[in-house]
Order: sequence, then structure tokens, then C-alpha cells
Amino acid sequence: MKVVILAGGFGTRISEESHLKPKPMIEIGDKPILWHIMKEYSYYGFNEFIVCAGYKQHIIKEWFANYFLHNSDVTFDFTKGRDDVIVHNQTCEPWKVTVVDTGLNTMTGGRIKRIQPYIQSEPFMMTYGDGVSNVNIRELWKFHQSHNKICTITSVNFEQLKGVLNISNNNDISAFKEKSNVEGARINGGYMVLEPEIFDYLEDDGTVFEKEPMEKLASMGQLKAFKHDGFWQCMDTKREKDKLEALWESGNAPWKVWDK
Repeated sequence: MKVVILAGGFGTRISEESHLKPKPMIEIGDKPILWHIMKEYSYYGFNEFIVCAGYKQHIIKEWFANYFLHNSDVTFDFTKGRDDVIVHNQTCEPWKVTVVDTGLNTMTGGRIKRIQPYIQSEPFMMTYGDGVSNVNIRELWKFHQSHNKICTITSVNFEQLKGVLNISNNNDISAFKEKSNVEGARINGGYMVLEPEIFDYLEDDGTVFEKEPMEKLASMGQLKAFKHDGFWQCMDTKREKDKLEALWESGNAPWKVWDK
């Protein structure tokens, strides 16, 4: 199953670093937060990724283009008048990564719509390229398979300006309200599973995934919540970036499930 990661926004709320690189390429430790997200999915056996790039998309492409080289011990031999490269040891991931330029000003729904040719008629996972979690992705997939709805959203408790969810006792999402600040409310934490029918609800580059498409799915009873009460943290601001950095440096980063 493919994992789609939205990585094309401008990251204006963390402009201290995003003026130089896309927000998903801002580093926690010595690796971009995008890498941390992919490591989470890879731990659960999901190793094929589609990265929806946009702003400074060339930086993402160049990072993956050099990933093998930067994670290997190599000898550069020029003694024969040519550039011979000998790879000794490498610690690369078993990943297949497709980076798609989904446009500079394209909205979230438009970015998903643009990668439809790479998904075709298969269900897929999707998350945002600026948040990490210790959600059990294998259990998320099992939950999605159990209800036969178009979309599953991982819901988390977090006091922040995010998409607030009205969730019934059987985990139906009856309403999706973007940009509300309700203390104690469950919000959209990303880490979604989507059926290919989702593309029918995405019109063009101007479609905001978290507005009309999600609201319509909720009204139709096609939106389910996978409740996650563990760790979840986005990286919208420098303060949140520093928080994640401190957790990583402490050696106790909750999202580092691959090293438990």
C-alpha cells in the first residue's frame, strides 16, 4: 500500500527556517521531519511513498537523489582518469519514493488529486509532512478495513487550531469543522486511510481537502475516526520544532517506534 505525504506548503508559521527549505525538510536531529514520518510507516511495513511536493520541491528531490550516497561509506577513485565510486557499507532504507511536483499554490485536495495516476484504484494512506506520532499504523489499517467507509482519520486530543471532529459512540464523524479552537476536543491528526473513491470529491487545484470534501464525507456517514490517545505533535512553529528537537536529543522521542 502506498503512503501519500503532503509536503508542498509554504510553512509560513515557521518562516525562520522555511524561507530556506520546505517545512518537511526542516531537521529534527540530523534528519528532516519527512524522514521521521517515513520511518514510522516503514516500521509497520509500508515502504512505498508518494511525496506531494510544491514549494522548493527541488530540495526534496535532491535530498532523495543523494540519500544513498550520504548514507554509505564510499571510495572515490580518480587514479584511472575517471570517477569510479566504490560503495562499501550502506544503511539505506527499503523505500520506493516518488516525488511529485503538485504545484506551488495548489491546495491540499488539489495536491491529492494530482497524484491520482500514481494511486489508480487502490486504497492508500495519507498524512501531513509536518507531524509525528506513535500511532499504531497496523491497527489503523485494520480499523479502516473493518468499517468499509471511504475515509479514516486518526483523531487526537490537542488544544490547537486544527480540524475539530464531532465523533459519535461508534466512531462515526458526523461533522468536520476546520479551524476551531475547542479545549479538549478531538482534532484531525492526519494519519489517514483513503479509498480511491476519494478522488471523486476532489475537483481541482483550488480544492481544500479539509473543507468541502471532508465536510461532505462527514454528512454522508463516510468518515470514521481512529482514536489515538498516545503521542502526537505537529511542527507548525519554531517552538514546536524545538520541543521535538529536545525530545529527540533526550533519547526518548515517543515517535521513534522503530528503535523500541
